[in-house]
Amino acid sequence: MSDKWRILILILLLVATIGLWWAFRPEAGPRIPAVFASSLPVNCQQVVLVLSPDERSENARLWLMERSEGQPWHPAAGPIAVTLGHQGLAWGKGEHTASPPAGFRIKHEGDKCSPAGVFRIPFAFGLAGAADATWLKIPYTPLTPTIIGVDDPKSKYYNQIVDNTKVERDWDSNEAMARHDKLYQWSAFIAHNPEGTPGLGSCIFFHLWPGPGRGTAGCTAMAEDSLREVLGWLDPNKEPRLVQGIEGW
Repeated sequence: MSDKWRILILILLLVATIGLWWAFRPEAGPRIPAVFASSLPVNCQQVVLVLSPDERSENARLWLMERSEGQPWHPAAGPIAVTLGHQGLAWGKGEHTASPPAGFRIKHEGDKCSPAGVFRIPFAFGLAGAADATWLKIPYTPLTPTIIGVDDPKSKYYNQIVDNTKVERDWDSNEAMARHDKLYQWSAFIAHNPEGTPGLGSCIFFHLWPGPGRGTAGCTAMAEDSLREVLGWLDPNKEPRLVQGIEGW
């Protein structure tokens, strides 16, 4: 066999080996974006990580990330299919301190964007009574017909869930939380814009999606089984956070 044929065979074997490695290589694990990782509290041991393929996508993937003290993050579950706002992601107001990438949109009221950033998840809520929510570790608020979410930037209750029979009304617009479509059957409040700065966005939740691949008004939504898995995993003693961003950040 000539040297030319030996070289050709070696090249073909090398190409085939590379092809097999590429086809069966292990998928890289999820990574908390560096732009947000430094904003996580030292005692945070749980992160709901949502990564979108690009700024405008309605579809994203979610992982439940865990760490022990002094140890690196690792996935406990996922990826889980989720949907974001109809217009994708915009830079939210939360616990992150970094500035948005150049040209990245800033979240504001009514923009139909989900917030990018680091956010607390202070409580869950839903249509079930408290006795049916004992599987949750985080605080739970049963919804009634008088509980609303205030989305009027002029109100002192802006970006809050309140019982409208227990406070003096000063808003012109709100959302009834006990929705007939039952998207809030099981939900959790995401602490975007926690100070209630007028116009920066309000009433951002985890909730049931209206259907696979169908976006939201700015919340993060998923199938019921997935949502119950996420909510049941959250442990306030582990200081859980939502980290929401773009793949590759």
